[in-house]
Amino acid sequence: MREIFYVLLGYLSGSILFARIVPQMLCHVDVTRAGEDRNPGTFNAFVAAGPLVGTVVLLLELGKGFLPVHLALNHLQPEDPAFSLILLAPVIGHAWPLLHVKEGGKAIAVSFGVLLGMYPFLKPALLLAALYLLFSLVLVVRPNLYRSVLTFLCFAVGCLRTAMFPAWRLGCLGISAVVCWRHIRTGEREPLTFTFLPAFDKMRQATKVHKFHACMKFYDSGERKTPKSRRFSKKNERI
Repeated sequence: MREIFYVLLGYLSGSILFARIVPQMLCHVDVTRAGEDRNPGTFNAFVAAGPLVGTVVLLLELGKGFLPVHLALNHLQPEDPAFSLILLAPVIGHAWPLLHVKEGGKAIAVSFGVLLGMYPFLKPALLLAALYLLFSLVLVVRPNLYRSVLTFLCFAVGCLRTAMFPAWRLGCLGISAVVCWRHIRTGEREPLTFTFLPAFDKMRQATKVHKFHACMKFYDSGERKTPKSRRFSKKNERI
């Protein structure tokens, strides 16, 4: 009975679309109209309502995934098979909310909240964060649709080793499936591109430009000195 309670709590918690409610209340902005993908998510809250409101939305989105999972972890055995549904419930609630079934989000922030709710078992959360950093800074995948899909596909494979219990592995697989499905159904269709260490390339190009300007400056200073040296040499020839 307690397992059903936490599953329902997770779904209802996930159904609260803070990314839509908070900007509407504080800034009178509808993020589903401001964003290109019409997604009621944290990123569009930052874009449409600014960093302050976006940060509030981020914390609330993380919290709605964290709270039901962490409460369940404190009252149930961690190896309980029901945890597969308890982990998945907030993500499903965000993707297909109770009052706006067809207007759910892509569920990235709430997925992080769910994984953080597994504290002190944080390997899955650290794995997901590391994969996002990998595909955002090292091997940059564009557009964001493919970056998120690739990240969660790799996360699903990695959780087979990092998640401690079978129910947790199944829950992480379900989270990955929901996030990938929401991105594929609602995402933009742009060409897939990979860029390796773009920040390093920019630094290298900046270094080349700096060296070029330094050489030109040295060349210009030499050109200004040349006429004087020629005049001195002509005077010496006359003497």
